[in-house]
Amino acid sequence: MSTETTETLDVKGQNCPMPVIKTKGAFDELADGETLEVVATDAGSVSDIAGWADSTDGAELLDQTEASEDGETVYKHYIRKAE
Repeated sequence: MSTETTETLDVKGQNCPMPVIKTKGAFDELADGETLEVVATDAGSVSDIAGWADSTDGAELLDQTEASEDGETVYKHYIRKAE
């Protein structure tokens, strides 16, 4: 994936609702047009972050990926703050 990210938020090992709460906090700090990468291990973060982005003005969910890293499943979410 070639999405250029401005900030990376690592919420690995944290379960619902913390990934979404921390995503909101980090998103609020972004300037318009910047992209946040959220790295999580909670499978629920896929639907939780998608739902949050869908209901948040200015949040554009660009992509979500799932990969295995060091034997654990890692979910990456890319969210851009609208300009």
